[in-house]
Amino acid sequence: MGRAVDGGMFPDGGPWVLDGGLATELEARGYDLGGPLWSAALLARAPEAIVAVHEAYYRAGADVATTASYQASRGGYARLGIGPAEADALLRRSVALADEARRRVDTRRPLLVAASVGPYGAARADGSEYTGEYDVGVAELRRFHRPRLEVLAEAGADLLAVETVPCLAEVEALLAELDRLPGVRAWLSLTCAGGRTRRGEDPAEAFAMARNVSSIVALGVNCTAPEEVGVLLPLTGLPAVVYANSGEGWDGRTWTGPRTFSADAAPEWVAGGAAAVGGCCRVGPGDIAAVASALRGAPGERPRAAEPGAP
Repeated sequence: MGRAVDGGMFPDGGPWVLDGGLATELEARGYDLGGPLWSAALLARAPEAIVAVHEAYYRAGADVATTASYQASRGGYARLGIGPAEADALLRRSVALADEARRRVDTRRPLLVAASVGPYGAARADGSEYTGEYDVGVAELRRFHRPRLEVLAEAGADLLAVETVPCLAEVEALLAELDRLPGVRAWLSLTCAGGRTRRGEDPAEAFAMARNVSSIVALGVNCTAPEEVGVLLPLTGLPAVVYANSGEGWDGRTWTGPRTFSADAAPEWVAGGAAAVGGCCRVGPGDIAAVASALRGAPGERPRAAEPGAP
């Protein structure tokens, strides 16, 4: 299914355009994501909706679709009466749906699928991914992430998007589990505020830990205010991924404050080391089209190296 990621983060080095918020666009299309599984609930009940959103982002100019597995886990599905085998099947389906969208798009650009691995706090659905205040340690975090990483690593995605990680303990757990998986490539992305992880720790320490893991091909930030990106980019030490949120604040019930996301920042982020730029919460296909235009100089195609062959 997948296209080999050869030697670096992406086949020709980028800059690449990532997609925007999956839940953002699903909600814009009228889907209720108010349950504890968010967009992952639609893997079972409305898979075509997920395909349509992936396709919309590809057509807007994204080179990478990030799967609907961010919130998906055995534990999360178990609370809805779904057993481990079906939960794993839904994880695999998330990759298949993104691949289906890729096949629908006629483009000369090579397109990739990144399997989303969200944080422990997302599966708890209690907002703790935005604080990093977990009541478990590294060993339990490893046990939580291990089965979903194993399933997604074998599901045919081009790489893993290990994202919205709020604290050093979870970075340690994820890196240890990634190190167990042969031949996997992944990016690791922190969520930060005030120049620190959401737990208040030094992001440079997390990035330094990750640079020692062979499967990590890029580091970066997501679900972070756009104005913070310039400070955090120099800390990565590897090609960076940047997918900021809209800049609005979330008070636990609704979005507040001004929107600060602008595609005009994308070339600056690339100049600062970003290999791939996209968006997170409240960033939609129109924003991604603007990012693609800002990075390519014109909508649509741009010169590319030859697409790699199948693995």
